[in-house]
Amino acid sequence: MMRLIATFGFVGHLRPAPGTWGSLAAVVLAVAAYELGLWWLVPVGCVLATVAGFIAVPQVIATSANKDPSEIVIDEVAGQWLALCFTVIPLARHGVSILDAWPGYVVPFVLFRLFDIWKPWLVGRADRRGDAAGVMLDDLWAGLFAGVGSVILAGLYHAVLEPML
Repeated sequence: MMRLIATFGFVGHLRPAPGTWGSLAAVVLAVAAYELGLWWLVPVGCVLATVAGFIAVPQVIATSANKDPSEIVIDEVAGQWLALCFTVIPLARHGVSILDAWPGYVVPFVLFRLFDIWKPWLVGRADRRGDAAGVMLDDLWAGLFAGVGSVILAGLYHAVLEPML
């Protein structure tokens, strides 16, 4: 059961780039939930994925020689949903379809993958811990940075570029 959680239903076994597949699965599920009027499932899912990850990842890692196996993607799912909270909550408040605001889910996906791969500052510090908490924390930091970055880029677009168009 812990392996099922850690691999997000075995999505983590998709190749190449299992982390990207995990992030993409999170985006698809978030967009579907939003369009079904269940936008609140994204922040709730983020919390549940985070808690489940902090429980499952240590147990899966304990049976592995690798302290950050690539098939573990529950951390990417939690981080990606955290990034998407910065999109779905404001869009839901304004009653805007996420499909009409497509950069609202593409930008957090791209920024999340960028921060997760590049590992700047706190993302890298968490990753260097070399333990189960680090596996989860680096992606949560990447998700937070991606969410804030998305808000900044949206603000710049609406304040600077949109008036010029």
